[in-house]
Amino acid sequence: MQIYLVGGAVRDQLLNLPVKDRDWVVVGSTPQELIAQGYQQVGKDFPVFLEPHSKEEYALARTERKSGSGYTGFICDFSPEITLEQDLIRRDLTINAIAQDQQGNLHDPYHGIADLNNRTLRHISDAFAEDPLRVLRVARFAARYHYLNFTIANETLQLMKQITDAGELGYLTAERVWLETEKALNEQNPEIYFETLRQIGALKVLFPELNALYGIPNPPQYHPEIDSFIHSMMVLQQAVSLTEQNGCHKSAVRFSAVLHDLGKALTPKEILPHHYGHEARGLLPARNLCNRLKVPVYFRELAELACEYHTHIHKAFELNPKTILNLFNHFDVWRKPQRFAEFLVVCEADARGRQGFEQTPYPQRKFIWILYQEALSVNVQQIIAEGYHQQGIRSELNRRRKLAIEQKRAEIRPLFSS
Repeated sequence: MQIYLVGGAVRDQLLNLPVKDRDWVVVGSTPQELIAQGYQQVGKDFPVFLEPHSKEEYALARTERKSGSGYTGFICDFSPEITLEQDLIRRDLTINAIAQDQQGNLHDPYHGIADLNNRTLRHISDAFAEDPLRVLRVARFAARYHYLNFTIANETLQLMKQITDAGELGYLTAERVWLETEKALNEQNPEIYFETLRQIGALKVLFPELNALYGIPNPPQYHPEIDSFIHSMMVLQQAVSLTEQNGCHKSAVRFSAVLHDLGKALTPKEILPHHYGHEARGLLPARNLCNRLKVPVYFRELAELACEYHTHIHKAFELNPKTILNLFNHFDVWRKPQRFAEFLVVCEADARGRQGFEQTPYPQRKFIWILYQEALSVNVQQIIAEGYHQQGIRSELNRRRKLAIEQKRAEIRPLFSS
């Protein structure tokens, strides 16, 4: 029995990156032998075991043979005769097929170290095409390692396109697509994930609402980058920067940044490059995308609010106190301040996600937050103590909050416009 460290742990170790999870492969053994040594079996379809002390995962070396469609139709063989090379060749990329034995020696039968050095994401064999989920995984790896100058090998891109053109992505469940997408949103360059999918035709299959933005123009005086898809990716880049600095729900904010302008794809051609009314038009495609991918409720809520109301914050200095209070009430900022704060991050990312505007200050965010804090300071217990009842409490609370907003707005607006 030989034991090897495999996969991401070896890859990231060689890249001098922190190692998060360690996976092991066991060659020349059987389930019975591992169980006898105290390992706990957790895999049903193929034997995966937890080591009794570290609780790390140990899998028996195995081969896989395609037996159906999609990513679930495989027959596994995990007999003791399976070699390390046979196990490694079923993996997706060469950089994920490097093993390290217990003496520290590296085993690299498919030249993954050379591809690490050359910063190349390359598939190992044509068996790559048997699992359509790998299309998303490679796009995600491209997003993760873009900052290290990794690129996808041309032949791998071509294979990813062939898988897409063959309709294999249709076999992926919504849950798997969303899982890979949320992971990609947490990478350093999530825009590379979406750009890669668009390049191979997969965005049109999995995210048609987003793909529809490509080629839709914006007024050049406000959007020197012009294209709506490019703008959305620039907004995503800004959202990454802003969410690294703020303690917020990173992937939800970034997802909302991606979806905030979906309505622009539905703008009547006769009014282009202007997009009057794109905010409300974005709600239906945002809902369709979220429903199809079974996106979590919080992501969905934030994305829809970002679609409909982002331009309100851009015009914050022009909004009257009644409109501002209505906005606060609609967002239920009194019970959900975090969601409103994260919405404001999306708005700032939108304003800065334009060519040449990346470092532009966005005072609207601070301005509207100060007004929220002022409205929040109105004491509802005081209103009740004064004898107001039921609907009267709500009416008086709104009146006093509106007055607080009006007075604070008059006080601070000159400071923001000077």
